[in-house]
Amino acid sequence: MDQFRIEKDSMGEVKVPNEKYWGAQTERSFENFKIGIEKMPVEIVRAFALLKGACALANQEFGKLDDKRAAAIEQACDEAFEGKLDGNFPLAVWQTGSGTQSNMNMNEVFANRAIEILGGNFRDKSSLSKDQLVHPNDHVNMSQSSNDTFPSALSIMSVVETTNYLLPRLEGLEKALYAKAEEFKDLIKSGRTHLQDATPLTLGQEFSGYASMLTHSREAILAALEPCRELAIGGTAVGTGINSPEGFGVKVAEILTKKTGIKFKDAPNKFHALTSHDAVCLLQGALAGLAADLMKIANDIRWLASGPRCGLGEINIPANEPGSSIMPGKVNPTQCEAVTMVAVQVMGNATCINFAASQGNFELNVFKPVIAYNLIQSIKNLADVMKSFEIHCVTGITANKERLHDLMERSLMLVTALSPLVGYMNAAKIAHYAHVNNKSLKEAALELNLCTAEQFDQYVDPTKMIHPNPVKKCCCK
Repeated sequence: MDQFRIEKDSMGEVKVPNEKYWGAQTERSFENFKIGIEKMPVEIVRAFALLKGACALANQEFGKLDDKRAAAIEQACDEAFEGKLDGNFPLAVWQTGSGTQSNMNMNEVFANRAIEILGGNFRDKSSLSKDQLVHPNDHVNMSQSSNDTFPSALSIMSVVETTNYLLPRLEGLEKALYAKAEEFKDLIKSGRTHLQDATPLTLGQEFSGYASMLTHSREAILAALEPCRELAIGGTAVGTGINSPEGFGVKVAEILTKKTGIKFKDAPNKFHALTSHDAVCLLQGALAGLAADLMKIANDIRWLASGPRCGLGEINIPANEPGSSIMPGKVNPTQCEAVTMVAVQVMGNATCINFAASQGNFELNVFKPVIAYNLIQSIKNLADVMKSFEIHCVTGITANKERLHDLMERSLMLVTALSPLVGYMNAAKIAHYAHVNNKSLKEAALELNLCTAEQFDQYVDPTKMIHPNPVKKCCCK
């Protein structure tokens, strides 16, 4: 077999590697944009495969595409979705801002593979019969434009990957934290605000806050997915739908919904769908909110586990690997550090996507590839790090009960419970006296003659300080 073959497009002939399914326009982009190492994500390829297959079936239903070509294109798209055509989508993220070259990469690969499915030899198009010829523009791209396919693929990728990949991992970590909240519900400890001692709470209450953060983040992500379900397909070049049949977008959305089991909708205003990516901004914003919560949770856990002898040491985290090349026996909170690094990247991605979505002129946003690249990185990295954090850290956390009790007993802020008895100023005086003279709160209160020992024990009871005071009904009228 020859190493190269000749492919043609509207600009002329191009040499293409013979073993590849792509054509002239893909090759031009591959040669003209040798920029960086970032390639179009495989997830956008999968989304395009779903979309192009649905478009072929819709064109068939509208009577625009014959049954054999529609079936061959659909099969080629299914193969791409299953990863069987990997290695044929080589284009850089840093290309045309509309993603036209990636759209044509899909069209060329699916067309050539469809020719092969129909029994033809795509490497020698002069040998093809009329029924075997599948053209990338005339057939695979029928009723479409790069300007409506790329944003549609972006929407499909957003919804599918978030639903099938990120949300299950978020729910797993969420459940693990709720389990720890239940496990630690009776362990009273000192609270902290401003990195200073505060009134008591249970370790379970502290962990319940972490779990609730993820519940709220999950709900925010689910809400943000709704506008992403709207597809630009059917808008073609500028939103008018030129060269597509009326109702094309509705039909494609129906086919995709049936094929994936995930709800998709026809965008009601195609001019909005082509030029705006506010839906993706909303989703990335929800992901950034999740990243902020994960940053806080991971930071708290590594602080609570700091030590083992010279830190807080209230909890123990799993020792997964040696932590130092020079300090023997050192173990570091590496899972927490991975979480925080991913969180920082996701926050940076949000800035990139927001800025990119604000750009473009008139009928088209022209920053689509970089939006897709950053969004899928946020989705995948968050999903992966949450699963890792759950398995290698959270499920293995144990409480250092003695340390929790010791620090809680030494906290000066237990004096808060005395305020209803002696008043705020006197309670502050007790705390100050105890701290300066290295006394216990009880010793300070008794030496200052501000309460009796019995009163102190009645009021300063940590088990009564971890919930609101019961309401006492007044008996007077």
